[in-house]
Amino acid sequence: MRTLVVVDAANVVGSVPDGWWKDRRGAAERLRDALVPYAEEGLPGLPGLPGLSLSGPLELVLVVEGAARGIESVPGVEVDSAPAVGDDRIVELAAAAAGRPCVVVTADRELRRRVGEVGAQCAGPRAVRP
Repeated sequence: MRTLVVVDAANVVGSVPDGWWKDRRGAAERLRDALVPYAEEGLPGLPGLPGLSLSGPLELVLVVEGAARGIESVPGVEVDSAPAVGDDRIVELAAAAAGRPCVVVTADRELRRRVGEVGAQCAGPRAVRP
């Protein structure tokens, strides 16, 4: 069973002050494209998540909201446009993954608490943005 990796696009994009605020949609697309290799190669450098295989292949879902809503999925990365609040959609996806390995990539403390309550593990943005 492939590990589900749900990436909080807004939080991960915002973790690097590279001018993302000038083009939120473009920043989300660049993140999406940077995630593609991880779908097959995995996240082998990610320590501290017992019981999870983070070697590939992985199922990657990038949750976008706001100005990034509507960007297209690409092979290896499914883009999920949150209908409202991205954090709520991420919690829904983590809850739906009950019974299978799930990692949420975010630095948002409240979101980490919420997805932990439904059984997901968490990793910070550096997991996908070395």
